[in-house]
Amino acid sequence: MSNNAIVTLISRILLSILFIPAGFGKLTAIAGTAGYFASKGLPLPTVTAVIVGLVEFLGGLAVLIGFQTRYAAILLGLFTIAAAFVGHLVPWDQANQINFFKNLAIAGGFFVLAQYGAGALSVDAKRG
Repeated sequence: MSNNAIVTLISRILLSILFIPAGFGKLTAIAGTAGYFASKGLPLPTVTAVIVGLVEFLGGLAVLIGFQTRYAAILLGLFTIAAAFVGHLVPWDQANQINFFKNLAIAGGFFVLAQYGAGALSVDAKRG
């Protein structure tokens, strides 16, 4: 087992641990999530809450186990950029500004993962 395989696995774990619980939380509290999305002016807040929850939860699981990793990483990277602009683009609020740039950095990690793949310790590698 190479160091690259271990580093890639650790990277996938670190990227996914943010999204799996966030998606699960949204899916188990749809009303609250929909209320928050409505306050942000998002359309169809309940539908949006379900879609966002599924993207985070299932995308996070896919990255964690390394299944269809390139697609999941691109989806989560684009999602994270969108979330930065929808949820954290408040230039006069330092906490939101920090979260905005953290989201962009996380998206960068996803795009690197999409470029190089899940590595040897993944479902993708086992499937060939």
